[in-house]
Amino acid sequence: MKKGIWIVGAIVTVVLAIAVSQFVQISRERKNTEIKIGVVLPLSGEGAKYGTTARQAIDLVFSEVNKRGGVRNRTISAIYEDSKGVGKDGVSALQKLITVDHVSAVIGGLFSSVTLAMAPVAERNRVVVLSPTSSAPSITNAGDYIFRNCASDVFEGSVMADAAIQELGIKKTAVVYVNNDYGVGIVGVFKKTFTDHGGQIVAEEAFPQGATDFRSHLTKIIAAEPNGVYIVGYKELGLLLKQARELGLATQFMSSVMFEDPEVLTIAGDAAEGVIYSARAYDPRSNEPHVIEFVTTFEDQYQSDPDIFAAYAYDAARILVQAIRQGGMSSDAIRDAIYSINNFAGVTGSTSFDENGDVIQPAYLKTVHNGQFIWYR
Repeated sequence: MKKGIWIVGAIVTVVLAIAVSQFVQISRERKNTEIKIGVVLPLSGEGAKYGTTARQAIDLVFSEVNKRGGVRNRTISAIYEDSKGVGKDGVSALQKLITVDHVSAVIGGLFSSVTLAMAPVAERNRVVVLSPTSSAPSITNAGDYIFRNCASDVFEGSVMADAAIQELGIKKTAVVYVNNDYGVGIVGVFKKTFTDHGGQIVAEEAFPQGATDFRSHLTKIIAAEPNGVYIVGYKELGLLLKQARELGLATQFMSSVMFEDPEVLTIAGDAAEGVIYSARAYDPRSNEPHVIEFVTTFEDQYQSDPDIFAAYAYDAARILVQAIRQGGMSSDAIRDAIYSINNFAGVTGSTSFDENGDVIQPAYLKTVHNGQFIWYR
């Protein structure tokens, strides 16, 4: 009897050993046939709507790539982590991707404050971070592994300030902005350029992200009697414009690229008419074949229009794919390959990178006319 039990036990042990061995082998094979890319996005919280469209665009890229045979004969997949749009949560997400998932490259964050918080961790661990939409000037010096495929606020803020003085004839302006790295950075550039050209900042008001009541800010601005108001934020700008109209503030409003959000127009209604803002090259109505393909595919897949966050995330994912194809899968190889990218044909325009990992792209101006975003010049 004991001998029979011993034999059964031995058989079970052998079977378990074989099963474990096969599992380990399958895991190794899967690891050797898959490239994992970390992605840190605001999937909950105030920025969730932006994170959602960015995630959809990244999924679209990796799905297309895998259908065509993958990268270096391997499939590519995204591991998503939620930053909640908060720096400390972005750092926690990045640390998990590095220590648990062992990724070599990360797409994110969307917000400058999150990217700046993640940068030191990425640098210490020699992991590439490519942000689709972080534009704070300080990211320029954030590290050798930190890249972004949207232009710095240094370009955007100066373009709008130049236009205010030279084209719109505005001499006195007020600024109202979201109080985070993005808002502070771009307004700082705008103010410096505007005053260097002889303009005067007559009022300055900051609000927290997600704010809904701007009446006290606007009352102070009305008292300062500007002939222009520069507003920087996210979807809050819809309510800001609506409340400005209700308070009788009739002046030229100017803004930044984040103004181009259909939700802003929905909330603001007629109050958004005539706003002029600095914009990127992305135009969902473009006749460029690769832009048409992107917009059509995105609409068919998700039954919605791809916004600017989707467009920049789409290009970020494609840039990483090209870097891996060109250089390899290690973080240093990916870093070096991104630095060498020149005139990448993205849906957001031709993209190159300088020695600081900043993208080289022009800025443009757009406006709102009859409830539509159109080119100003």
